[in-house]
Amino acid sequence: MSAKQNGYFGVMLDMSRNGVMRVSEVKRYVDYISAFGYDSLQLYTEDTYEMEGEPFFGYLRGRYTREELKEIDAYCLSKGVELIPCIQTLAHLNQIFRWDAYAPINDTRDILLVGDERTYALIDKMFKTVAECFTSRKINIGMDEAFMLGCGKYLEKNGYRKGYDIIREHLDRVLIIAKKYGFSPMMWSDMFFRLATGGPYAIPEKGLDKAAFQAVPKEISLVYWDYYSTNGKHYKEMITAHQQFNRDLWFAGGAWTWVGFAPANHFSIKSMEKAMVACKQEGLNNVFITVWGDNGRECSPFAILPTLFYLKRYYDGVRDKRAIKAEFFSLTGESFDNMMDLDLPNMVAGNKDTYLNPCKHMLYNDPFLGYFDTTCSDGVEEEYAKYAKRLSRYATKKTPLSYLYDSSARLCKALSYKYALGVKTRNRYKAKDMDGLKSLILTYKKAEQAIKEFYQSFQTLWNKECKPFGFEIQDARLGGLIHRLEACRKKLEDYVVGKTDKIEELEIELLDYWDGKAPAKQIPVYQDYKTNISNSTY
Repeated sequence: MSAKQNGYFGVMLDMSRNGVMRVSEVKRYVDYISAFGYDSLQLYTEDTYEMEGEPFFGYLRGRYTREELKEIDAYCLSKGVELIPCIQTLAHLNQIFRWDAYAPINDTRDILLVGDERTYALIDKMFKTVAECFTSRKINIGMDEAFMLGCGKYLEKNGYRKGYDIIREHLDRVLIIAKKYGFSPMMWSDMFFRLATGGPYAIPEKGLDKAAFQAVPKEISLVYWDYYSTNGKHYKEMITAHQQFNRDLWFAGGAWTWVGFAPANHFSIKSMEKAMVACKQEGLNNVFITVWGDNGRECSPFAILPTLFYLKRYYDGVRDKRAIKAEFFSLTGESFDNMMDLDLPNMVAGNKDTYLNPCKHMLYNDPFLGYFDTTCSDGVEEEYAKYAKRLSRYATKKTPLSYLYDSSARLCKALSYKYALGVKTRNRYKAKDMDGLKSLILTYKKAEQAIKEFYQSFQTLWNKECKPFGFEIQDARLGGLIHRLEACRKKLEDYVVGKTDKIEELEIELLDYWDGKAPAKQIPVYQDYKTNISNSTY
């Protein structure tokens, strides 16, 4: 398929963070985005696709078979959507390195060993596979965030070399393979852009090192990704800086689904409005919106459909929000404003249009260890109770996406009990308020039950949208949370009836999470489950 003259406007779906969408659900997603006017879809697959002769590649991860990829490709074509493969050919391959089969080509961390012929044999198989399964000859080859490149096995074999020399050597080899299969590749720009800036993925005061501009091979397109800024000038300056590379340029924005169970539609729109205007003004007509699933794919990609629709219309010059909302309803049967309320689990304590994520880290915050207790705000439990009722009303309407509201409502109900449970426990324990602790035991039971109900709803959501692989992580996390609450409750029960004379964890005086430097909105953005639940090793 030849490149389109008027550019691309697409979506990238993350299929590598545990949740591999069912083929039927990818088709349903394509139905939505094609109706919105999107013309391309990238499937981000690190190892979640089947390759001949590589049984451990994507093993037990829900990888797509060749037949499934071909089926998705054919369906996309029928809807006027170009399915573009999006793979990794350098870093972000941590899951394959758990297997001995790939140990010989592991440089360090999640990075392939550059220069080893076995590495290029594997990459050749990657290209061969996607060439067979995808009609498009556009391809995203990744190659981002390889920060420790050359610092492991490569260093032992070759001695120290500059990261630029290593990545350029590797890219040249990858481009030869891409050409062999007729692909025109793009890659995330950060590794080369950091060469031009001396480190940051931003424009330094000293300006750019123009020698780095010529370092990028002419055959490669660069993807400038940016999900964070709400400053239009920043986007324009970064686009202008990227254009100095004089290479085909794409912009990748973000529809936030990667910081827990709830989306951040409000922030996505707030930030990407500025990006869409900058792209238009700077003549950048290849755009796609990323939908990542970091740390377990807890948020449904359907939850950010309002953002996707809004941004396409905004990019096309439509500014009438009422007209946008009315058209969204006519195309989807869903209320735009109701879907924006899927953000509510994070919209507490004055947080309205950011990507801060209390619904995740406060759900898992341990009630006895209190890692995040000093970030709690008054009145949040009441907010969660109110949101649970509101979202439950939406769920009763039985629209095609009503299951999203049910899951979100049950999460809010769970948080109405769980949010400040640790604070209340420690305060009443320190005050030796036995009656208060006895009353709190009932709250523990309510929290346990509410989390069980949330788990059931979330499991229903997952089973509808994704293959079962990866949900074992949610079983362990949410099941562990329920068991931990039960264990803490039993310790309280023993204490209040005099079986024990103290609870050692509650004897500890908590340190301020912010160490006295709390920001205006005292809510962290914290998405790593493992370090969320404990300060001990996991």
